[in-house]
Amino acid sequence: MKLLTKTLLNRFGAVGRQEESADPLVIAKFFNPTGAGTWYATEFDPDSKEFFGFVSIFGDHNDEWGYFSLAELESYQGKFGLGIERDLYFDEQRISEVVPGAKL
Repeated sequence: MKLLTKTLLNRFGAVGRQEESADPLVIAKFFNPTGAGTWYATEFDPDSKEFFGFVSIFGDHNDEWGYFSLAELESYQGKFGLGIERDLYFDEQRISEVVPGAKL
């Protein structure tokens, strides 16, 4: 499965940068199906191929906002050879709805 489709790429472009928003819109959600890790992408730069968003590895005080690359997500191999997946059933939501307390 492709993590970033043309439809998602177009949507990230339409939404654009959200640094002025206290409650940015999460466009895509990625997760590790065999372990820890959830990435909530609010922005994507097609030149650097990097996302910006909220990263929750263990669901604790280490969760933070930051950049993560498409290449890193695509190259990860976890248990049973499974990689990072995009949540196909995730609908766009404000970060406050997805991760309360994760405001920028």
